[in-house]
Amino acid sequence: MSIKEQVIVIIAEQAMLEPSDVKMDHTLADLGIDSLGLVESIFAIEETFDITVPFNANDPSESDFDISSVAAIVDAVVKLKTEQSK
Repeated sequence: MSIKEQVIVIIAEQAMLEPSDVKMDHTLADLGIDSLGLVESIFAIEETFDITVPFNANDPSESDFDISSVAAIVDAVVKLKTEQSK
């Protein structure tokens, strides 16, 4: 399973949707994921990919982890995996 597919599965689980219902241009708000769901998604991503996500739950706008859309989250995870595997 690709990183993209795994991220979509994690997000779909949080949104209680089928992965096929999650589109790359969706925002987490579009999918009904609140701040708690976001934090749970971040933890699941960290655990699944064995990475550390630079995310500040107290001030998400100050984080270096782009959560503006599903595509942005996938890109951020790919970038972190690449950086942390060097």
